[in-house]
Amino acid sequence: MRDHNYFTYITTNPNKTVLYVGCTNNLEQRLIEHFLNRGKPKTFAGRYYCYNLVHYEHFNWIEQALAREKEIKGWTREKKLLLIKEHNPDFKFLNSEIMEWPPEDGAESR
Repeated sequence: MRDHNYFTYITTNPNKTVLYVGCTNNLEQRLIEHFLNRGKPKTFAGRYYCYNLVHYEHFNWIEQALAREKEIKGWTREKKLLLIKEHNPDFKFLNSEIMEWPPEDGAESR
């Protein structure tokens, strides 16, 4: 049986003033995409430089990950911050713990 990997995640900008909640089946690739889109106004994460991972959860089924994303998106900022600090009390950027970070300047979406 094939492994299924889906993630609900929260990223923030370098100043930790904006939170972005998303869902993906490839967390590393999604972080690279957010990083490459930084400063581009066409996406929320790009517009606000939200490429720093501060929280993520793994799921085996996409329905679970999507439901969790929807749930977290409905929360207040304060409740999101409590979730982050529960697992990441120092509010560290976790990108380098799951992949080589930062991506090379010439990195392309894979």
